Amino acid sequence: MFALVDCNNFYASCERLFRPELNGKPVVVLSNNDGCVIARSNEAKALGFKMGDVFHKVRDRITENQVHVFSSNYALYGDISARVMTNLARFSPKVEVYSIDECFLDMSGITHLHKYSHIVRNTVMRNTGIPVSVGVAPSKTLAKLANRMCKKTGGVCVLKSEEEITRALKDFEVGDLWGIGRRYAKKLNGFGVYTALDLRNLSLEFVKDKLTIQGVRMWYELHGKPCIPLKLKIERKKNICCSRGFGKATNDYSQLEEATANYVSRLSQKLRKDGSCATVLSVRLLTNPFKEGTPQLFPCVSISLQHPVNNVPDMVKAALKGLKHVYREGYMWNKVEVMATGLVPEGETQLHLFSSWNGTVNNKISKLMDRINRHYGEGTLRMAIEGKRHRWAMRRAFLSKEYTTKWADIVNVK
Repeated sequence: MFALVDCNNFYASCERLFRPELNGKPVVVLSNNDGCVIARSNEAKALGFKMGDVFHKVRDRITENQVHVFSSNYALYGDISARVMTNLARFSPKVEVYSIDECFLDMSGITHLHKYSHIVRNTVMRNTGIPVSVGVAPSKTLAKLANRMCKKTGGVCVLKSEEEITRALKDFEVGDLWGIGRRYAKKLNGFGVYTALDLRNLSLEFVKDKLTIQGVRMWYELHGKPCIPLKLKIERKKNICCSRGFGKATNDYSQLEEATANYVSRLSQKLRKDGSCATVLSVRLLTNPFKEGTPQLFPCVSISLQHPVNNVPDMVKAALKGLKHVYREGYMWNKVEVMATGLVPEGETQLHLFSSWNGTVNNKISKLMDRINRHYGEGTLRMAIEGKRHRWAMRRAFLSKEYTTKWADIVNVK
């Protein structure tokens, strides 16, 4: 048996966690640059706000309905997510963190599943303040389906018997199944498959003949035969990217240098945390494709690094060289993207046979910067080229405090 634990309206719940006066009131969270609605409380959903609503188009409705608006606070969400996952790890020896707000648990050997699921739910709520839903079933696909049904069952749904599974599949649209997108759902509709039960009732021969291997796995999963195991080991990343849109488009080269240096610094930090080194660094500039009447260009360059690196000085130097290569005058740049590819494990780097490289000092500098920034706060020690006042920084007009990761933002009790 598998359980899928999903945090309810996670971003909105995080914002409410340290603002209890917002409980019961409509809350929405916006994407980068305060562009679109990406999270909604149940009260905001009831008012008709949809995922992906463009903020400036619904701003009047937000004001009219007294909806509380927040910019994305990823530092807060990431830390709260880690606390939730740590609590969930207490309830099963096998855990797969599926996303920032979802986690699969292996429930094998547990007899009173319904009671145990309520214990999981109540413990997470008590220890973190984040409400969760728990769906339990014989396979991951069915567990995902059970989790979707939790709204009607008080936060916990257990699909164990054949009768319970059949009843759940009967009215569940096939397009809402885990792993089925719009195009795949349209293909299934062409075969007369409209519900999850319709898909399960197909013969295995038909599924093998007409559908992909993904369809065959789903067919088995809907019959309660697990084909998708838990991923207990984090796979090494093949590439790591750092990219964010600017708060305001710019053609100022010095601002582009600052932004590139900032993004590469974050990128190198991610590499060190992952225990990887990059052999190729890509730099890309982007204009705003949604702004009509302005010239468009998306130049990109990939730089083959002479030695695999993950330290800040070497990567910033290479990235600025790439920026100089792709920069063109006469364009308003809206975004810069840096990506590290050709990743190799940090302990398995191979130096160049015919050239010397003394990166030991730069590696020590980067590790020292990491220690200082962890202790005193992000950005305490940085490269001079990164600047201090970032005129290009993305818009976050409704940003809440970093209550759990910043000393200055810790809640004061009077």
